Amino acid sequence: MASVSDFRNGMAMRYNGDIWVVNEFQHVKPGKGHAFIRTKLKQFKTGKVVEFTFRQHDTIEEVSLRSKEMQFLYAAGDEICLMDNDTYDQIHVSKELLGAQVKFLKEGNLVAVLYLEGNIVDVNLPTFIELEVSEASPGVKGDTVSNLQKPVVLETGAEVQVPLFIKAGDVLKIDTRDGKYIERVSR
Repeated sequence: MASVSDFRNGMAMRYNGDIWVVNEFQHVKPGKGHAFIRTKLKQFKTGKVVEFTFRQHDTIEEVSLRSKEMQFLYAAGDEICLMDNDTYDQIHVSKELLGAQVKFLKEGNLVAVLYLEGNIVDVNLPTFIELEVSEASPGVKGDTVSNLQKPVVLETGAEVQVPLFIKAGDVLKIDTRDGKYIERVSR
């Protein structure tokens, strides 16, 4: 058990049966009454941010959250195989942990694996990733002026909306959080 006076940003704890991460905290000493701690906690599973107030003498259960960078090797059915770059150990995890990001996963990508008390609870791609366009309908001269978009297929099979001037073979920077095109990358 830990005291609420030990709060720090990024600290993970178990509270009301859920895992929460401390986003913000503030020690408050009013003119009258006892000191308290006002916090903004992010629920680990849903990402929902909630404000809680703790009394100075409250205790909470701190949990161990650890992140490790691993390399994606291959997909097999409903699982993906990841390799620890330090020990070369391979682990298999469910594709569900990646959610919608799985469509941007390319062999050799580095991913952040989050462990909660020794168990894998989350896998995330980097925020931005560069992928090559494998299929795109041809553009027409003058397409760079308009703000219209067309769908293209990336090398991973993911489909994204891009400006009309993008062609097959172009390398694009994609935001993995929402799957949106950011820019064309020159190599």
